Amino acid sequence: MLTVPEAARRVGRDPETIRRWIRSGRLRAEKVGTQHVIDEADLAAVAQEARALPLPAKWGRFESGRPTPDWVAVLHRSRREH
Repeated sequence: MLTVPEAARRVGRDPETIRRWIRSGRLRAEKVGTQHVIDEADLAAVAQEARALPLPAKWGRFESGRPTPDWVAVLHRSRREH
């Protein structure tokens, strides 16, 4: 079981994002005292789902026709480097 800050670090997200996922019902969590605790398998499933969202087709190429980079991967790399 992970706390919200631990879950956020695990998936490279802000703790408030994890809290929003919990409030919206997207991520299951149990309340223990004043903290939410999250099962690692539930977190992994939601994190994988969040990465799998498709980009709109028109975002796949620049106006020049050149393909755009994988922005999500770029963001994840930049977060790991800090």
